[in-house]
Amino acid sequence: MLSPLLLIPFLGAITLMLWPTKISPMGLRSITAALLSIQLLWNCGILFWFDSSSGIMQMSESIPWISSIGLNYDLAVDGLSLPLLFINGGLSLIATWVSTAVTNRPRLYFALLLIITGAVNGAFLAQNLLLFFIFYELELIPLWLLIAIWGGKNRAYAATKFLIFTAISGILILAAFLGLALATNSVDFSLRPLLSQELNISTQLVLMGALLIGFGIKIPLFPFHNWLPDAHTEASTPVSILLAGVLLKLGTYGLLRFCVGLFPEAWYLLAPWLAAWAALSILFGSLAAIAQTDMKRMVAYSSVGHMGYVLLAAAAATPVSLLGAEFQMISHGLISGLLFLVVGVVYSTTGTRNLEILRGLLNPQRGLPLTGSLMILGVMASAGIPGMAGFLGEFLIFRGSLQTFPIATILSMVGSGLTAVYFLLLVNRAFFGRLTIAPSGNPTVLKQVYLVDQIPALSLCFSVLILGLVPSLLSNLTETSTNLLSAIAGFVQIGALT
Repeated sequence: MLSPLLLIPFLGAITLMLWPTKISPMGLRSITAALLSIQLLWNCGILFWFDSSSGIMQMSESIPWISSIGLNYDLAVDGLSLPLLFINGGLSLIATWVSTAVTNRPRLYFALLLIITGAVNGAFLAQNLLLFFIFYELELIPLWLLIAIWGGKNRAYAATKFLIFTAISGILILAAFLGLALATNSVDFSLRPLLSQELNISTQLVLMGALLIGFGIKIPLFPFHNWLPDAHTEASTPVSILLAGVLLKLGTYGLLRFCVGLFPEAWYLLAPWLAAWAALSILFGSLAAIAQTDMKRMVAYSSVGHMGYVLLAAAAATPVSLLGAEFQMISHGLISGLLFLVVGVVYSTTGTRNLEILRGLLNPQRGLPLTGSLMILGVMASAGIPGMAGFLGEFLIFRGSLQTFPIATILSMVGSGLTAVYFLLLVNRAFFGRLTIAPSGNPTVLKQVYLVDQIPALSLCFSVLILGLVPSLLSNLTETSTNLLSAIAGFVQIGALT
């Protein structure tokens, strides 16, 4: 059941690159979209067979590979990883859909999109530490190429910075995994919860510290966030959708699966400091976003803040907060994808993202009224307005963390309030007032954006509203797994779970 999630994108990428006859860019795009649609349908099949009442790993696949070094092909899925597979499949399909302007090396472009999708699926499914690392690193070079080749004018700088930061992240994660094997005197890299009980607390702290920094770079958390705004600014819209909506979740998923799951004793000791780190990252991301004049950089800095909520939830590690962390990861994937889509439409239509230039885009006759409406809905969801997906994640995290870490939670609530501030500034500056896109203030008539071009954004809006109004769609799927993770962290008794 699980291997096709790897075979479909990987074999598709190889086929695109080796196909002997010439294929037009639109043909390549259609083939890639078809493959990703099949992958998404396969996800639905997995959902049909998935038992949401069980928090343990399901549909396990295990094949010996290089047993002498502990590397085996072990895959499985649970309620923590299954929703992330859907986010990866859905946003990858949307990123392909909006890749309409790719004429430079289209074979390579769409093959790289497929490789990234397969690598992310593999990372979410891997039950072997070395296998996870391979998939974690496999998306590095494709994303670097997507920024370096199809990015903006400063793409080389942004791509190189991304490569350096992410390479350091991978080195730290690999060092922690190898250190775990060395400390336990074993070459068994299978993912076994509570494996670290064999280790003394100082060893746990060292190994978990390496993982924390490694995943903290990927998330990213302050002060390891520096690569993200530049990468988003220079990346094309489809790449930004994948980067914010999918790839950052590798960091938060790793935080929950490996830091909390493998080192519960060390996690408990560091939890107060981690909660403080989360509050600092949230406040920094929000304040930095307020200072931006580029729409894309503002949305990028908002991700720094919103990913900090997942660290706060993990620090508290209560059943409610961890459920909120899953909601936050899924809702941020949907909302950030929507925001970057809308920013991409604004840029392609006006030629600028500068909030000091843009005015009046909500103008119903000469502006972008539908685009402006989608932006308003997106920023409302990101600000945590009730009835939308963003509200549930933040509410559950605050509710589950307040009693454990009241000061850090209250500071994080302040950061949530600042989200409304910087997005209100964005909407007010760009979409209200007299329509101009030039410093001279001359009236401008923008080219029409057709409804069919907004189908990806409308689908994300629909998803944000459905998840906000019917949260049981996600909670029923993931709650048992997050409860089990909380039990592993030592805050509840496994026997008391329902």
